[in-house]
Amino acid sequence: MSHSTQPPFAYPAEALRPTVDYLIASQRENGEIPWFDGGHTDPWNHTEAAMGLSIAGEFAAAELAYDWLVSEQLDDGSWWASYVNGAPANVTRRETNYVAYIATGVWHHYLISEDLPFLERLFPTVERAIDFVVSMQSAHGEVAWACDTSGEAMDDALVTGSSSVYKSLECALHIARTLGVLKPAWRESRRKLGTALRHRPERFDRNWESKARYAMDWFYPVLAGVFQGEQGLERINARWHEFVESGLGCRCENHQPWVTVAESCELTMALLSVGDVARARALFDGLWQWRDEAGVFWTGYQFEEDVLWPLEKPTWTSGAVLLAADALSQCTTASRLFTEVDSREQPKLERRHLQA
Repeated sequence: MSHSTQPPFAYPAEALRPTVDYLIASQRENGEIPWFDGGHTDPWNHTEAAMGLSIAGEFAAAELAYDWLVSEQLDDGSWWASYVNGAPANVTRRETNYVAYIATGVWHHYLISEDLPFLERLFPTVERAIDFVVSMQSAHGEVAWACDTSGEAMDDALVTGSSSVYKSLECALHIARTLGVLKPAWRESRRKLGTALRHRPERFDRNWESKARYAMDWFYPVLAGVFQGEQGLERINARWHEFVESGLGCRCENHQPWVTVAESCELTMALLSVGDVARARALFDGLWQWRDEAGVFWTGYQFEEDVLWPLEKPTWTSGAVLLAADALSQCTTASRLFTEVDSREQPKLERRHLQA
């Protein structure tokens, strides 16, 4: 995939400082980053916010966030769906894309910090998490979206969630390769999952209404590297007018008059991954209007009623903004994490070999 030799804009550090400060202020002493003050925490969005902290150079805060995940990890390698005030809240399930995402966050932090001891310290946590997720994969390749309280896989899969797992498996393999660990089972799991996402649509949304109305089902397979190059661009173009409102952003659902900042930022990175810099820049430039007086981003905008809705400023939205700004500006050494797929195989000779 070709990229422009110059980033499309300079990283707006001063304009994004309120976003960073908001993340720092939202983080609790134990490292947990809830959606907002008084809200719950889930492992995926917690990690998204932590990645924003890494981009801003707030390494201590980011590492504290990952330490919170270490402290809360269950014996089987998973986390509960949500936590409130430091205690498990939704204990009906553990969602696989939530569990896998720590690999993406840890690899992202290492790319920026180049802190090998951090990577070594977090690897056992990542390893347990990824092994749990791989155990939820069917013989057909898809990964169950969650397991129940007894640890049994729930019988269906999500395109968006599985795409996120696909990216996390890529990152987990990078971590293992860097540490000299062979993980052939992870590599095979990622291959099978990619095949399912590309060629076996019947394995997804089997027991509920199709999620195709959601923008993330449309662009997340591109963002995660399931579809690349011309295939990725064709997928984006096929439904562009269903989801994108010019000058406003990306809808969450194709039939709802509501654009959201986080989906718009993720679509920005998906566009960059297929070389569409012009539309990526235009989409991101339109998001600055959805900030409060202090410069912190709202969730989104309901354009038929002309209201900000809901009146919340999620920390994961701030994280997504920082990720998109970094991808556009190529500011940090992790800026291409979501815009390129590094498919290097693990070397044949390794320092150590762990069975997988």
